[in-house]
Amino acid sequence: MYVAVKGGERAIDNAHAWLAEARRGDVSVPELSLAQIREQMTLAVNRVMAEGSLHDPDLAALAIKQARGDLIEAIFLVRAYRTTLPRFGHSVPLETSEMAVSRRVSATFKDAPGGQVLGPTFDYTHRLIDFALAAEGEAPEAPTAPPLAERTPHIAEFLDAEGLLQSEPEGGETPSDLTRQPLAFPADRALRLQALARADEGFTLSLAYSTQRGYGRNHPFVGELRVGMVAVEAEIPELGFAVEIGEVELTECETVNQFAGSRTEPPQFTRGYGLTLGHCERKAISMALVDRAMRWKELGEDDVGAPAQDEEFVLSHCDNIQATGFLEHIKLPHYVDFQAELELIRQLRREAEAAQAQARAEAQAAKEAAQ
Repeated sequence: MYVAVKGGERAIDNAHAWLAEARRGDVSVPELSLAQIREQMTLAVNRVMAEGSLHDPDLAALAIKQARGDLIEAIFLVRAYRTTLPRFGHSVPLETSEMAVSRRVSATFKDAPGGQVLGPTFDYTHRLIDFALAAEGEAPEAPTAPPLAERTPHIAEFLDAEGLLQSEPEGGETPSDLTRQPLAFPADRALRLQALARADEGFTLSLAYSTQRGYGRNHPFVGELRVGMVAVEAEIPELGFAVEIGEVELTECETVNQFAGSRTEPPQFTRGYGLTLGHCERKAISMALVDRAMRWKELGEDDVGAPAQDEEFVLSHCDNIQATGFLEHIKLPHYVDFQAELELIRQLRREAEAAQAQARAEAQAAKEAAQ
């Protein structure tokens, strides 16, 4: 039977107060400032911005602090805040070829025009704990980087010039906005990329890894991975032209995949594409691999039944806020539902026990009659 819950509001208030105390921790330890989080936990800040769909480093740092370092909770906070913001317009398409790169690598061309720029990367570190950091000393000064070209061309441009890379259609209709319209299937590539751009990094990484292991026949080369600042421009109706209103840091990845060709297309390379806010290399690469896996139908490839090829499976489960909400709601009160289930189980057990007793009685009667 249903039992009323008493004292719920007071318990929740106490839980909130305890949460604030737990978040602060030992008061003898200096409190983290937003500037410290923003400047020294940049990759966490960038992930919150990317999956929260809002470029605001200070807000992302605040969300991380409030969430006690739980990045999914921080992303949830940013998403919720985002819904309160008015939308005044939209920017013109970003020109990533005009990116002021801080990192740019290619696994396909060693001597790529524009050069390889390793930038700040863990790729060549030894993955050994640096106990010197525990001394909280100053970081060594980074060497002065050489001046970068005003324009760093995409690697894909050189394959395009030889006709070796499948061309991408330009223009077309304005894509749907996933933040304003519900996801619908079948989803076009623009909608899939939107969903992947704010998908959970871990989920996307696992799907990408599965394609490399054979679940989707996806064996890519990283044609190019670049990180840097890109200008954001918006059309001003009163002026009649676009003006720069700011800049954002982006991570862009283009993968190059083999394609055997079809009746209408010659053998060539195809691409997977990933683009995220901030410095999020693992996410951008994973996104590119999953993007390519879901293109099997438009490329006339066979459906091998791999999870990464199933757009409905991928797009319906990649959003960590939806997943978290559905998962964590089961820890909230379900007293009425459980009482109903409990009573059902008890009734079934009573009926089963009665049937077993009846069967035993009939067996005993048959045995006595036989004697």
